[in-house]
Parts: sequence; structure tokens; C-alpha cells
Amino acid sequence: QARHAGPPDGGWGWMIVAGCFLVTICTRAVTRCISIFFVEFQVYFGQDYARTAWIHSIVDCATMLCAPLGSLISNHVSCQVGIMLGGLLASTGLILSSFATSLEHLYLSLGILTGLGFALCYSPAIAMVGKYFNKKKALAYGIAMSGSGIGTFILAPVVQLLIEQFSWRGALLILGGFVLNLCVCGALMRPIALKEDRKTAPEFLEQDYVPEAQKRDLKRMSICSPLIKAWSHECLCYCSWKEYDFLLMPGFMVLAVSVLFMAYGCSPLFVYLVPYALSVGVSHHQAAFLMSILGVIDIIGNITFGWLTDRRCLKKHRYFCYLFAVGMDGLCCLFLPVLKKFPLLVPFSFTFGYFDGAYVTLIPVMTADVVGTSSLSSALGVVYFLHAIPYLVSPPVAGWLVDTTGSYTASFLLCGFSMIFSSTLLCFARLGKKIKRTQLRSLTNDTGTKQQIWTNGAIAYSVTAELDQKDVEFLAVDTNSYSNR
Repeated sequence: QARHAGPPDGGWGWMIVAGCFLVTICTRAVTRCISIFFVEFQVYFGQDYARTAWIHSIVDCATMLCAPLGSLISNHVSCQVGIMLGGLLASTGLILSSFATSLEHLYLSLGILTGLGFALCYSPAIAMVGKYFNKKKALAYGIAMSGSGIGTFILAPVVQLLIEQFSWRGALLILGGFVLNLCVCGALMRPIALKEDRKTAPEFLEQDYVPEAQKRDLKRMSICSPLIKAWSHECLCYCSWKEYDFLLMPGFMVLAVSVLFMAYGCSPLFVYLVPYALSVGVSHHQAAFLMSILGVIDIIGNITFGWLTDRRCLKKHRYFCYLFAVGMDGLCCLFLPVLKKFPLLVPFSFTFGYFDGAYVTLIPVMTADVVGTSSLSSALGVVYFLHAIPYLVSPPVAGWLVDTTGSYTASFLLCGFSMIFSSTLLCFARLGKKIKRTQLRSLTNDTGTKQQIWTNGAIAYSVTAELDQKDVEFLAVDTNSYSNR
């Protein structure tokens, strides 16, 4: 495993992008296409909207809830092993689902088992792209994440055709074989070591936690018992804390809260778009075509937004590009209840699909900007973990509203307002940070305050501790000049 000074921004990195592209097809695109089975499951098992919606909810929830487990296996064992194991579990879950005799059976096989398999594949594959790219990071993520859109575009009509030809059982069986391609994707994920990566547990142990006399003894014992050197209690606690110390960063906390509302708003639409279209008189093939449109425009959003936000003029404004995309998707959901004909639903699929692809591309980019590349795998695991509860709750809640009110209006309005609130929260957080930074800069520009800061170390520390790196650099002046004056 070669050690690089920084991400190579090319070379084998493009194979990593191709592997991640296939992973998103086999995970997120397949999950979206489960909504095409919604009506089939509802008719076959004779259940209402809310109970049937739990299937899609559990798949999404398990995928995101177990994302930290995927990051853990990737960090401490191997990204390749984690993705291959996930592919086997997901394929097994889909194959077992083809023999389901009740909704509870589908909850376990299609929901938990398949979702767990997807979790072991998704976040490690995305994190690998971030390790191989820096300057072209947004474009690389745009291409990799576009697998979700192109997979939906291709799989949606194919799944509808498979259901018509082989019933829903045969379609799930074929999807189970298709998902085995995740094992091939795992084989492409060649690990890379960067100099900025934090030290491993054994290195910390040798340097900080073992006296010199014991180091010599441990070196003699290392051949027979390497675990004695590597996994002491103190070392594990220290490394675990360092791996997740980003959780206390204010920027990450705000991002985490906004992700909760964003995830609640986006999930129900992928479950109920097809049933809603059918309820207003759209044919089955046209309803599946709406999902295909959403998928292919999702690709355009992934790639074009990724390319645009890599340009010098927009690279500094990725934050606002992200919240703009989330807000636009929220507005689309607010207008959906008045769109009751196929020609009106087509523009909706175009608009929602484009901005969905846009903000999905920027999630890992923003996470990397907040926590850094070395913590990206663990941070993405947490970010996708935060998707779990909204993904679990929102489709059944939306289904309950449909069952109670007899229409989809309340469900879609709730989704729209949730996404708009997510965007607004990020906007106010950034404005608050800018106001605070301006106040602190004006404080340091005052002559009397300057003298007090540099003559009182405690005050200097308290001021600089509240500033980000740019403000610390602003204050990095020669203190000797002040003392001489």
C-alpha cells in the first residue's frame, strides 16, 4: 500500500469512481425501484398504505442506521471486504424476499437483511472517492453518485417489465442476482494511504502509552502475540475518540440537524410518486416512466452540479449551492398536490430529479469540507446514520396521513416544509457565523482591545478559541512588536 503526499486526483481513482458508480446503482437505485413493488405488495397482501410503506422505510433505515458499521469495517478491516460482504447479504435478502408469505417476512428479508448489506457497501465506497480526489472532488462525486439516477432510469421500466412477465417474486429473484455485482465493485476498491491520515493504534501505543523498558519487551513478544501491542484499553479509547472527535464541531452539529429534516422530506416522494400518479389516472407504464425521468435527470444534476461547484467562481459557495438545491426540492413538493395530469407531472420529475441529484452530490463534499479527508469515512457513516430515523418514520407517517385524509396533499406539504426548514436552518447558521466573525474582527481592530489581548494571555486565548482558522491567521501577528511598543 503506497503512501501518497495527497490525493492523486486521477489514475486508479477513476476506477474507484467507476466502482462507486456501480455501488450506487446496486444500492440506491434498487432501493428507489422498490416503490414500483408498492402496489403489488398492497394488492397481494391486502394491507393499507401505512403498513406497506414500512417495507421501503426499513430498507432505507437499515441502510443508513448501519452506515457507521460499514465505516468501522472499512477503517479496521478492509473496504474491499466490507463491500463484498455487503453484496452477499443484500443479494441473500432479495432472494429470500421472493419467497415471502407475509409483510413481516418482507420486513426482515427485504428490509433488514438487504438494508444491512447496502449499509456495508454505501458509505465506504463514497469515502474512497474522497480519499482519491481533492481538486476534482465534486466532479468525481457527481459521476459516482449519478449511478443512483442512471440506475433508476434503466431499472424502473425493467422492473415493471419483470413484474409483468415473472410476477413480483420473479422480479425480486432477478434483482437478487443483479445485486451480486457489488462483490465486483468491492474488488475495485484498492486502498490508499495518505500522509494526513491519523496514525494507527500500534503507532500511538509505541509512542505514547508504553514506557521504554516495556517497548523492548513488546517488540520481542510482537511476533507471537501482536494483539498485546496493538489493542490496549488506553489505546483503543484514545483512537476511538480521535476517530469521532468531529462530533463536537459546531459546523458538523448544524449540518447533522439539517440532514434530519432534509431526510424526512425527501424519502416519502420516492415511495408515493408512483401510487400518487396511479391515483390521479396515470397508467402503470406512465407512472414507471415518471421514475425513469426522475432518475435520468438526477444524473444530469449529479454531474453538472458537481462540475459547476468545482469551478473557481463557485467552489467557495458550495454551501449555498447545497441549501439552494434542498430548498428547491422542498418547493417542488409543495406544488405536487396540484399536479394531477401526466403532462404536469413530467416537469415535476425533471425539476425534483435535477435538484435531488445536485444536493446528493454535495453531501459528501460538504462533509469533507467540515471534518477533513482523514475523518471522512467516519463522518459519512454518521451523516448517513442520521438519515435512518427520518427514513424509517416519514413514509409510514405519510401513509397514515393518506389513509386518514384520503389524499396525498398533507403528506407532500409536510415533506416540502421539512426540506425548506432544513435549507433555512443552514442559511441562518452561516449568517450567524458571519455576523460573529465580523464582530470579532471589529473587536481586534480596536487599539485598546489589541493591547489588552496581547498583554493578557487568557483573553487572547478566549478570543482566538472562538474564531475559525481564517481568523486565527488574521491574528497571527508578531507579538514582539506589540511588547516593544
